This record gives sequence, structure tokens and C-alpha cells, in this order.
Amino acid sequence: MAENRKPRELEERLLTERPKQWAPAELLPEPDKQPGYKYRWVRVSTLNQADPRNLSAKLREYWEPVPIEEQPRFKLLADPASRYKDNIEIGGLLLCKTPVEFVAQRNTYYSDQANAQMKAVENALMRQNDPRMPLFNEGKVTVGSFGKGG
Repeated sequence: MAENRKPRELEERLLTERPKQWAPAELLPEPDKQPGYKYRWVRVSTLNQADPRNLSAKLREYWEPVPIEEQPRFKLLADPASRYKDNIEIGGLLLCKTPVEFVAQRNTYYSDQANAQMKAVENALMRQNDPRMPLFNEGKVTVGSFGKGG
């Protein structure tokens, strides 16, 4: 019985694999991630009009352009007429990276800003409160005991 069996190494796995399916091309390919960095596509132009203000703002937020040597698979995809020859620009967007710590700090900053704005709106609303017609405040929850239970 054992003589009729083929070794596993000789079996063709290609026959058992599913055929690959067609999928539309990605507009912006996903870069190969380096540990400790977050990646983002930053706008450098719109309709062939340069946008130096946006790029300048991102550079001041510690986003740095990714060199083409770090992502070699982008060499064929990068725009040959780009102003950023050593970096990766596709369709007016420049691939940039920043340390994960900066992203966490930025998220905390904007979360605190949003919370302060919400608190200011709630305070402005409650200043207009009249005891004869009190305003409903969703932010405050009171828990009490009702009924005759222990």
C-alpha cells in the first residue's frame, strides 16, 4: 500500500490553489512599514499647482519625506517629472513618515482641543439656564434609589 503513494514533496500544489482574482489597481499603494514609524501621503500639488503651504505645515509637524531607497518597489511608480527626485511622489502626493510618538502626541493635543471646545459650548449653554425653564444637560448623570427597596 505504501509503495503506491507519492512523497509530499512531489505533489503539485498548483493544482489545488484557487485561481487568482482580478482586482482594481490601488490609487496609492501601501508602503512597506518600518517599525516605529507612521506613514502618510502629503499633498504637494493640486491640478499641477504647487501647494507649498501644506507641505511646509507638514514638515513643521515633523513629517519627513521618505527616500526612494527605503521603498525600492516605488521606483517605477514615482512621478518622473517630480520636483522631489529622491523621494516618492505619486499624483501630487508625497510619501512621508514620522515617529509613532509624534502621532500619539498630536492625537492627544487635538483630543484635548476638542474636549475644551465641548466644555466651552456646554458652559455657554448652561449660562443661559433659567430656573423657571431649566435646560436639559446630557453630560450629567445622577444615580439615585427609587422605590421602597433596601
